[in-house]
Amino acid sequence: MKHLLISFLFFIASFSFAQNSRTIDFTKAKAKVLILPSQQKVSGTINYTFNAVQNDTIKIDKRDSEITYFRINNVEWDVDSDQFKKEKILIPIEASVDYQLEMTYKASPKKAMYFLKQGDDWNIWTQGQGKYTSNWLPSFDDVNEKVEFDLTISATEGYEVIANGKLKEKKCVAGFCEWKYDMKKPMSSYLVALAIGKYKKQLETSKSGISLEYYYYPEDSLKVEPTYRYSKEMFDFLEEEIGFAYPWQNYKQVPVHDFLYAGMENTSLTIFSDAYVIDSIGFNDKNYVNVNAHELAHQWFGDLVTAKSGEHHWLQEGFATYYALLAERHIFGKDYFYFKLYESAYNLGRQDISGEGTSLLNPKSSSLTFYQRGAWVLHALRSIVGDEVFREAVVNYLEKHQFANVETSDFMVEVERLYGRSLTDFVSFWIMQKEFPYDQAFELLKKQSPYVNEYMMIDCKVKTSKCAEQLKYNISDDAKVKIISQTPEIVTSDTFKNSLKVRQAISKYVIKIPKAIKEDYETLLEDKSYLTIENALYNLWTNFPEDRATYLSKTRNIVGFNDNNVRLLWLVLNLNTPFYQADNKQGLYEELVSYTDKSYNADLRINAFRYLDLIKSCNDKCLSNLEQAKSHHNWRLVKFAKQMSEQVQQNKK
Repeated sequence: MKHLLISFLFFIASFSFAQNSRTIDFTKAKAKVLILPSQQKVSGTINYTFNAVQNDTIKIDKRDSEITYFRINNVEWDVDSDQFKKEKILIPIEASVDYQLEMTYKASPKKAMYFLKQGDDWNIWTQGQGKYTSNWLPSFDDVNEKVEFDLTISATEGYEVIANGKLKEKKCVAGFCEWKYDMKKPMSSYLVALAIGKYKKQLETSKSGISLEYYYYPEDSLKVEPTYRYSKEMFDFLEEEIGFAYPWQNYKQVPVHDFLYAGMENTSLTIFSDAYVIDSIGFNDKNYVNVNAHELAHQWFGDLVTAKSGEHHWLQEGFATYYALLAERHIFGKDYFYFKLYESAYNLGRQDISGEGTSLLNPKSSSLTFYQRGAWVLHALRSIVGDEVFREAVVNYLEKHQFANVETSDFMVEVERLYGRSLTDFVSFWIMQKEFPYDQAFELLKKQSPYVNEYMMIDCKVKTSKCAEQLKYNISDDAKVKIISQTPEIVTSDTFKNSLKVRQAISKYVIKIPKAIKEDYETLLEDKSYLTIENALYNLWTNFPEDRATYLSKTRNIVGFNDNNVRLLWLVLNLNTPFYQADNKQGLYEELVSYTDKSYNADLRINAFRYLDLIKSCNDKCLSNLEQAKSHHNWRLVKFAKQMSEQVQQNKK
């Protein structure tokens, strides 16, 4: 007799198949796309091949695109009719195979394709997930329609054009270059992507022979190594750990200006925010490693197998988060791995306390739930069934459902079949119930990690605390950071002899600096950490007014991350140090205002606006840039600009 869970899951799977059986299947797309940056327009021709197993209606999403020609086999349709004016094209079709559909179109995308100017150069990129590729390429918003997309893109000569698949040919005529990319396997159209800009690239080859392409801005040649550090090592690790060969022809990564998210796992082409383009110092503070591994893992979990609906979104984000953690464990060690699990469990517990926790199968769940709880499900499941069963189940799941769409039951059936026991309680407890199993997660961590155990035992708030002594012991850096965060007053000169991470905690939590550790604290300005330097500069400037000139002189040439975190603080502190006359104050103020301009990235602009608001010096140019920022494509900048604009108006009243 089959286990109850298997019977139930097969019933659900059969029911879902009956409800979602597809009578029309689009199999191949050949698109020729012309990009016109100065007009912010795109036009093109698309040829679709599809089959119909019975009479039905084809559905193609086009959003605001204007269809200028439409033909199916030898029948041309009237594109001026009402059915071509709507966001979705609906055409009745009789059962047959190898239909050929050809259309031409033009569009001025309001989203999904973004045209950005950096000086005189364009940076153009796409984002399909959540924004819909159909805004610039008539296609399918339904993720269950998987098609082999071959793109030929025409763009201004002098730019690199990167798209899904393998570059087969490039030819240039009359100031335009045509880039022809070929895919071999199908994908959901939300994963169709391109990026255009002034790029150079560095090449590596994986152990299995896959070409790895790392793109970068020419001026960032010295940042290539720290930005893409461990890329090949993680690629090789994930292929071996997952046990299923990388499913695409090559793998490309390209940074873009003002990206909407940290990164996006477009098939064979990860696009990521250039905020992660960092130097060797920035690597110590915020690096691309986790995002890099996460988007790479998506090439299997999300791109190869895709969730049928938002209810099963964790099959993409949870798997990608978990395998990214495994890749980081391979690089940074098991203590790092378990501490990250501890942090995510803690945050999930806080989410439940705030009343915002949800079932993992709730399509409206938070990112924290989809990503971190999803990863926890896999960690807990592996801890129960064992490594061998877990890994074999993952391979079977990928082989069985490759280039198709899946539900939670599709994965759990594979695990339970190999495990040989019912996992009904596990599914109910870890996946379906609203609350995250906080207590069980921590009990599991206690068994698996002495490192986390040590961290959890420290509590400097209790009367019997011995944190002052513990800070001197050979305990972990994370434990020392916890002690410093709870009792910053116990920091001594000896505490500064610790690692970069502990010293960063000193700069963050020791705000009132005793004179006894002043000289030690000043050494933080020399650390290989932009966060440490930023914190230390502000705290020293605040605590010791008599030495402000010294601190400003010592840090005058430090810029920091791409958001100029150290430079912006330095400008504001300089402007507020009247007796320090080493610079033209008006020139410094104008530099600060200039960073609010649209040519700079969103994070830098937000920081500049925030500082100008803080010192009540947002002049007419600043206000004009603030108004322009309210219509930016980056939602964080828009939200900030609207809030600051409202505050400015209230202040005027």
